[in-house]
Amino acid sequence: MRKIILLFFVLFSVSVFSQSEEYSIIIKDIETLLPIENATVVILKTKQILSSNKDGKVTFMLTGGSNVQVSETNYETLTVRWTSLNGDQKFIVYLKSNNNKLDEIVLSKQSPQKVLQKLVDNSSKKLASSYRLKVYVREFFMLNNQYSYYNDGLVNFQFSGNPSTTLLVEQNRSYGLLETDVSADLRGYDLNNVMKNYADFKYFDPLLEPKAKKEYDFIIRGHAKNKDYYVMTITPLDKAKEAIDNFEIIYDPEKKLIIEFTIDITPQNLDKMEEKTAVNSKNITKSFVKVDYRLDGDDYYLLSSNEEIAYNLMLKEEIKKIHVRNSFITTNFNRQNFTYNESDVFKEKSLFNKKNKILTNYWDISGFTATDKEKAIVSSLEFKM
Repeated sequence: MRKIILLFFVLFSVSVFSQSEEYSIIIKDIETLLPIENATVVILKTKQILSSNKDGKVTFMLTGGSNVQVSETNYETLTVRWTSLNGDQKFIVYLKSNNNKLDEIVLSKQSPQKVLQKLVDNSSKKLASSYRLKVYVREFFMLNNQYSYYNDGLVNFQFSGNPSTTLLVEQNRSYGLLETDVSADLRGYDLNNVMKNYADFKYFDPLLEPKAKKEYDFIIRGHAKNKDYYVMTITPLDKAKEAIDNFEIIYDPEKKLIIEFTIDITPQNLDKMEEKTAVNSKNITKSFVKVDYRLDGDDYYLLSSNEEIAYNLMLKEEIKKIHVRNSFITTNFNRQNFTYNESDVFKEKSLFNKKNKILTNYWDISGFTATDKEKAIVSSLEFKM
């Protein structure tokens, strides 16, 4: 079986790199000419999925040509024919705002809380089918305001018709030196647990409890830039004793599917939190979660996620400032299950303790185009090894 898997990987590598050329696409707003971050680019020939960086840029390898589909929640989806793109291998694609201009409150016979419950139930049920996601995952770690560790990997999540997943790691790398005794807080996210939270929407559990009506204000509006979507904004009330997170959920009201959600904590809400002084307690200084899903015909799956958390860890003689950034980007969706041996299954919580396995420059086909700053950080940590 290992020979079969290796043969598959070699064939895949050959198909990607044999006589392939590098192309770049920059996505911009047609009116403002500003770059569009987190736009989704699908290379229709290979079904590769990419996400634009802060400069609106994606980079990919391709043999021959391919039509390209570009989409973003606030804009009209555009399919660009390869022949219409410039011949210098660096193209600019302009997206037009799917302008609704109706930021109106939506009235419904059902309470927003019940609407959210139906969205969660239907979306999680839709996600609980059988399919495979190839995902590029990466993590940046900061200790006391210095970048100190980095890891990334190309992994496969196998969904088998329920929220549980099987995880296989194709390649991975880790760079940097944290400290002699690495605390659990700096050992990375539990990949299976993170994916499970995205599949069953655990983040919304506090909002679905009966007492949430006394803690949060629920408002549903038409999406200001996309007539096909609604936006549910959920903010903690001033009198709330425990609620601190702000939620924004973009969803398709016809299909009852969640398209995107964002969770963050404002400085004002952080100020309401009582500072903890006990040893090993954590005082949060930043928390942000943004998750996107892709609806492509009958296919519905996680597209990308970005999480960021920072907190002060209270120790006996010092305070450690910890800051972690984690990202997922789905590079390929496939209904076909892969075969594997039980010994091939990755059962660790994170990639922290896994030995580096670099067979190709897999980050170049990761779907994520790193910024110059991010490349510099990874390079500097690499030299610390």
